[in-house]
This record gives sequence, C-alpha cells and structure tokens, in this order.
Amino acid sequence: MAFKPGKLLRIYVGELDMHAGQPLYQWLIEAARSHELAGATALRGLEGFGAHSEVHTAKVLRLSVDLPVVIEIIDSAERIDAFLPLIEDVIEEGLVTIERVDMCLYRKNRH
Repeated sequence: MAFKPGKLLRIYVGELDMHAGQPLYQWLIEAARSHELAGATALRGLEGFGAHSEVHTAKVLRLSVDLPVVIEIIDSAERIDAFLPLIEDVIEEGLVTIERVDMCLYRKNRH
C-alpha cells in the first residue's frame, strides 16, 4: 500500500459558536465540502474546557449547553494550506492545529 503525505486540520470550537446564521461546526463542514477537500468530520465532546477554563460536560448532574466540538479535515498539504485563509477570520474563539499525516487509503465510488 502506498502512502501519500497529507495534513490533518483540527479545529476546536464550542457547540454554540455561530457563523453566518448557523452553527460554526456546520459552516466549517460545508465550507470544506464546497472546496472539495477529501473529508471532514465534526466530533462532539463529552467534556472539555477552553480559553476561559470553564468546564463543559455532558454529565447528567451538570448539563452543559455548550459542549466542545472538534472538526477534523484531511487532504493534501497544498489543499489544506489553501483552505486556511478562509477560516482565519471565521473562528473568533477556539484553537486550530495542523498535523502531518500519511494517507494510506482514500477511495470514492468503489463500484
């Protein structure tokens, strides 16, 4: 199996963060799709804290309304780098990281 170098863009935001009248995580997924990036996934966290050190949790006794959301987007380094300027002004509060990855399998329309 051949490996292809790529990048993993990871964006940490809050569930209630908004942009253009919709949840920010949803806007980011749609933006990645419209830019035809290889893939994007939004993951809802069970518990976490961010810049304000306030713990947000899904525990029954401490029901939070703003759980952490992590958006992961993977593609080639060039395509991720081209996508970054689009999101720079959109994320008002959060964290963005990039990791180098080896993509070993990416298939579409196997049939």
